[in-house]
Amino acid sequence: MVYRRTQQVMKRLAARRRAILTAARDIAGNAGMAAVQIAPVALRAEVAAGTVYRYFPSKADLISELIAEVVRDELTAIRGAADAAPGPSSALAAAIATVAVHMVSHRKLAWGILAEPVDVDVAASRLASRRDIVGEIETRIKAAVSAGHLPQQDTSLAATALLGALHEALVGPLAPDFEDQASLRDVVKAATLLALRAVGVTDARARGLVVQAALPATTPAGNKTD
Repeated sequence: MVYRRTQQVMKRLAARRRAILTAARDIAGNAGMAAVQIAPVALRAEVAAGTVYRYFPSKADLISELIAEVVRDELTAIRGAADAAPGPSSALAAAIATVAVHMVSHRKLAWGILAEPVDVDVAASRLASRRDIVGEIETRIKAAVSAGHLPQQDTSLAATALLGALHEALVGPLAPDFEDQASLRDVVKAATLLALRAVGVTDARARGLVVQAALPATTPAGNKTD
């Protein structure tokens, strides 16, 4: 007789997997991706280390799934903000601002996903995460170009360049420290304005779009990445 898991068992297994990923995410957000190790994740999730391995056969699997989950959440936020905007240009502004907010609000986690050295190979997951975000930005640029709001351009190159600029300016070692909520919002606005200008939005129009953009709530980002 084939054993079939009951709905209650399935819920319990899903809850345990969720607890493990939440623990890994909390650790990465507080101490960096390099701090995501099986033992502390298990301790924080209140499970045995062997249980973590049952869900994620290796640390690389765990970190890769963590990266994928964070990016799924970010894509949902980007799409929600852009879809709520009244037009293609404002949708692009909302998408860019949302990306910037996620970066400055969770700098350690953003740096961990982007480039923080870790002792396992997660290069494929990191590349996939950037491609997904670039693709979402490109979709918004294409829509604005099609509507005649932006000049014709290589939308793939433009989206890639914008994401790279945001990473360098907001997350990388050269990024400034953000001391409080007001400075976080100011830097998000400045980064969004820069990005809009870069793809061909006139200065006055770009400033208006930034003012109109409904910025997601930000939280202090903590210490600068090293």
